[in-house]
Amino acid sequence: MSNDTSARTEAIGFETDTNPLVRSLKPLQAAHHRALSYIETAHRRPVAPKQEAIAGLGGFDGPLPEQGNDPNDTIALLDRIGSPATVTSTGGRFFGLVVGGTLPAALAARTLTSAWDQVVFSEATSPVGVHLEQVASAWLLDLLGLPGDASVGFVTGATMANVTCLAAARHHLLEQAGWDVETKGLWDAPRLRFVAGEQLHVTVRKALSLLGCGTESIETVPCDEQGRLIPDALPALDGRTIILAQAGNVNSGASDPIGEIARRANAAGAWTHVDGAFGLWAAASARTRDQLDGYEAAQSWVVDGHKWLNTPYDCGVAICAHPQALHEAMRTQAPYLKVGGSVAPKDMVPEFSRSARGVEVWAALHSLGRVGVADLIDRCCRHARALAEGLERLGFEILNDVVLNQVVATMPEREHEMAGLAARVQASGEAWFGPTQWRGRAGLRFSIASWATTDDDITRTLDAIESKLETS
Repeated sequence: MSNDTSARTEAIGFETDTNPLVRSLKPLQAAHHRALSYIETAHRRPVAPKQEAIAGLGGFDGPLPEQGNDPNDTIALLDRIGSPATVTSTGGRFFGLVVGGTLPAALAARTLTSAWDQVVFSEATSPVGVHLEQVASAWLLDLLGLPGDASVGFVTGATMANVTCLAAARHHLLEQAGWDVETKGLWDAPRLRFVAGEQLHVTVRKALSLLGCGTESIETVPCDEQGRLIPDALPALDGRTIILAQAGNVNSGASDPIGEIARRANAAGAWTHVDGAFGLWAAASARTRDQLDGYEAAQSWVVDGHKWLNTPYDCGVAICAHPQALHEAMRTQAPYLKVGGSVAPKDMVPEFSRSARGVEVWAALHSLGRVGVADLIDRCCRHARALAEGLERLGFEILNDVVLNQVVATMPEREHEMAGLAARVQASGEAWFGPTQWRGRAGLRFSIASWATTDDDITRTLDAIESKLETS
């Protein structure tokens, strides 16, 4: 143990040879060193692991040890076998799932909050966790241009954020119909309607299933060639209707005309919910905000921190313009506190025991600032346009209007080769992107969402594609 470490532990009253927390420092230091080495070499690692590294995962197999191992040996084994078998999504050439590498401040915050070991259950269990969530919530609402009195809940991802917001919507509409769904359930409840575009994301469908509403209840509305719901095709709306709008189609990047949808919904007493896992971040930049025109008139919104804000994973955000309805759907004890008070996070989201993921959002926003977030959005969009232009030079047809960070491309007469091309580039380790089906055509999908992506990464990706095209 270093002299500095000894001095720190003695200063706070630890007996360095007996205290178990002090004895834990050595494996933590080893993990820290190995993590730094991993990040330092990320740009040289293959983006997809080699087959021999995947085969090497068998080294983890075997029965549960009868006797424990030295924690340092545990960490060494994890790094030696595990690190080579990772997908290097922390680097600049991972273009899948609309996620990016973790920002330095957010990653460091996760390290610190893991040491804090906070359970953000209430102010009693984590004063700092709850307070920083409140600060981050206010910053998010300001940055995204959403109502300042909306509630903000930190959950694991867009799936649970959709569950959370749609539970609030269900409570609100059924309460207006005179039904207490939390007490009486759905068996004899008035029937709600769900209206969505035909390009509705699967996580919203899953949320409806988890809430017991069923996917067969969805009334599907046609979309235009970019996947945007056509407002004039909406059915008649009423006070028992929830419209499932989308900000950021996972293929095209296009957003539904949310303002027009919300205007019609509000006039009928319906609820507009916006699934904006990555697309809602467009509101943070003046260059892209107009794609979401009128989005603030909806009643609930979903966005992921671990997508375009580049926080660590397990960070979704559920935002609701009706905090009381959300509280009634999620609470374990009542009543909701008076105006100016606060409520325990456990009574605003599904989870009880959860990490301080709101602190990571705070760290990302604090480190970037308003200008930095806008720059991150704009830079990724610029990379997407450059990638699309480069693909066109290689003979690809771009199948979407590149309005955000999404590119869908195919080669006329060679669509059947697209999945194989993606696999060959992945196997080369140069880049990671996947095949897709878009409006009946087979293609490749690229999602540029990482702070770490550079112009050179786009060039290397194009070179890898050209090389694998020549060998097909």
